[in-house]
Amino acid sequence: MDALRRTLIKGAGATGAIAAAMAAGVLKPSQVLAAEYNRTAFEAKDVAGALKGVGAGSTTESKDIVIRAPDIAENGAVVPVDVVSNIPNTISLAVLVDKNPAPLTSAFDFANGAVAEMALRVKMGQTSMVEAIAKTSDGKYFIAKKEVKVTVGGCGG
Repeated sequence: MDALRRTLIKGAGATGAIAAAMAAGVLKPSQVLAAEYNRTAFEAKDVAGALKGVGAGSTTESKDIVIRAPDIAENGAVVPVDVVSNIPNTISLAVLVDKNPAPLTSAFDFANGAVAEMALRVKMGQTSMVEAIAKTSDGKYFIAKKEVKVTVGGCGG
C-alpha cells in the first residue's frame, strides 16, 4: 500500500511542478512540441509551389533514390510508400503526390549521419505520380518519381 501511495504522491508532485512552471511562463507548451513546420510548403496547392516551399528551385533526376510503392493501390486512403536515399550526405527527404489537393505529404530531416530512409502511408485521391525529393548537405536537390494507379479514391472518393 505504501508503494502505491508514494507513486501517487510523486506523480501529483511532478504534475504540480509542470503546471506551476507553465503558469509562471518558464515552460511553454510550444517548447515541448516539435519545431515549427514549413507552412508555405505544406499548404501549397501545386507541385511547383511545394517544391519552392521546400527550397528545391531545381532538381536533378537520380536513380539513387528508391521509391517502393505499389503499382496499383486498391485503396487510395492508405497507400504504403517507402523511400530510401542512397545519395551520400542526404539531410532531408520529402514526398509529394502530384494530384493531391496539397501535394507535399511529408518532409523529414536527418542529422548526424542518420540513414535517409522512411516508410509512410499516404492518401491519394486518384492515379498520380509519387515524387521523392532528397536534399544533400551541400544544398543540391535530387528527385525520383513513380506512378501509382489508384482504383478506389482516398480523398473523398
